Amino acid sequence: MIRTLVALLFGAVVLPLHASDANIRAAIETLVPNAKIDSIAEAVVPGLFEVILDGQIVYVSQDGKYLVQGSLFDIANKVDVTEQTRAGIRTKALRSIPKDQRIVFGPENPKHTLTVYTDIDCGYCRRMHQHVEEFSKLGIALEYVFFPRSGPGTESWDKAVSVYCADDRRVALTNAKAGQPVVPKTCANPIEEHFALGSKVGVNGTPAVFTQDGTQVGGYSPPEQLLQRLDELAAKKLAAK
Repeated sequence: MIRTLVALLFGAVVLPLHASDANIRAAIETLVPNAKIDSIAEAVVPGLFEVILDGQIVYVSQDGKYLVQGSLFDIANKVDVTEQTRAGIRTKALRSIPKDQRIVFGPENPKHTLTVYTDIDCGYCRRMHQHVEEFSKLGIALEYVFFPRSGPGTESWDKAVSVYCADDRRVALTNAKAGQPVVPKTCANPIEEHFALGSKVGVNGTPAVFTQDGTQVGGYSPPEQLLQRLDELAAKKLAAK
């Protein structure tokens, strides 16, 4: 969809010089009728509008002649402005997942709480879970949600459903990640919603690890290394206040 927008906007559309949100929205929707426009706002760069399309960020020039993909970087302040917006989108999206839909491992009062998109058959997901007790001892809580990379109707997807529907999800997930057979079960479950939300926030591999403020801290890291990264991010955030 984005590639289509680029081609069409570069080639055809010209908006009034003082383009309004409504004008930009109308132009994009004319080009791609099914485009889901989440928001339109003036960007930090004069003459550009920040447009969020189904969780993806693009920039449209005020006259409508150009569309820019990529990150805007504030050189003076050494800040990735686009990533800040992405983090805000992720935070809102991840907070929409209720606690009772997460499989939580961690201390009672964690120092850091992470949302982890996981796939039972993912090698690095299994390696991460092998250290779950070490993460807990370091004050890191892992809140798992499912992202079976192979998609609906596959063995990995069915395993995710079965684990979610198990009487004890924590035990079922641990056993499944240890390679034990998964007892088939079905129930009303949010796997499809988790999968769609993961795609929206940019999950393209597992494990995908997010902080509570929407920062993606990569995939698997050894416990001590991850703690250091999280402490650095927390210190940086505190210094910015």
